[in-house]
Amino acid sequence: MSRRAGSAGHSTLAFVESPVQLLNVLEWAHAHAPGAGLTLVVLSPTDPMTRGQLRRMAELAREEGHEVRWEEARGGPAAPFQTIGGLTGRLRRAERVVLGDPFSRYVQLLLTITKARDLVVVDDGTATMEFVAQLASGERLVRWHRKGGRPGARDLLFAPVSSSARRRLTPSERRNVEIFSSMPMDQTPPGVTVHANDFAWTRFRFGPPRITKGADMVGTSLVETGVVDGDRYLEAVQNLAKAHGATRYFAHRRESTAKLHRLAAETGLEIVRPDLPLELIARRGPVGRTILSFPSTVVHTLPLALAGTEVRVAVCDIDPAWLTDNASPRAQGFLSGVTGTARDVTRLQAVSAV
Repeated sequence: MSRRAGSAGHSTLAFVESPVQLLNVLEWAHAHAPGAGLTLVVLSPTDPMTRGQLRRMAELAREEGHEVRWEEARGGPAAPFQTIGGLTGRLRRAERVVLGDPFSRYVQLLLTITKARDLVVVDDGTATMEFVAQLASGERLVRWHRKGGRPGARDLLFAPVSSSARRRLTPSERRNVEIFSSMPMDQTPPGVTVHANDFAWTRFRFGPPRITKGADMVGTSLVETGVVDGDRYLEAVQNLAKAHGATRYFAHRRESTAKLHRLAAETGLEIVRPDLPLELIARRGPVGRTILSFPSTVVHTLPLALAGTEVRVAVCDIDPAWLTDNASPRAQGFLSGVTGTARDVTRLQAVSAV
């Protein structure tokens, strides 16, 4: 199913740092640049699970006719300078830049170099909702779970670069900005073009899946990011699995090994470490008739990827009592918004002790 790279692709550079970003670049290319191979630059993280999924996604990208350039962007103190130095020429020649994480300091630094007329932001999960809101209101770019805290020394040092990146992501006579997203948006920044990501490539490439009778559960990294208390999360997973008969737990790539061992021991769930983004795993199957999730990106993306199947996606609210003392003041409102704006899902109340 590979495609030959067309001439339009040679002037398009895409930067990704996660498997989901790479998936959404493939979705964008399928919808807006069919037949044109682009140059896809992977700014590789250090996390082994993320790297593994990125390797598998890179294989799929090559099968689609795209050039993949793997950069060990965090492979030591000199790595950023080597990476940026090696990309500067291509960045200055590129007519279009596609990026998956506008909050990334790496990407913000690269944006200061490019002269591309067209900038495209593809989904990096729920963070896209926050990016759009901040761009519309002219705020500085800060991830939602960090918002509310004081800027650290590194934040202050990087502030000029971040401000420059935000200006470049603002449409002007010299620059077009597009957002390609499956996420709901309350407000669209003036001049920004928005295209809907309906996961057409995923549905074309995989499935339909074989559906099993039971339920599957989707893990979250809310504990790892310091938003939700670990003990409360484990209790919630245990109660949710018991109430709905879940047998498998699809781990988020950022979930710690220690937490997952404890989950397996105390809940009896089979822990699955996916080798691809969950949208592709679910579309390939087998998958449970019900997929249980806490507020996360998948409550928006799975109904699209599984459109036309009988799989039901159910989302469980986060009880405010589960939040840590260090959670951002905006955490509860943001998570409620993620759940409340999801389409084609079943809402579940926060589960309490049985």
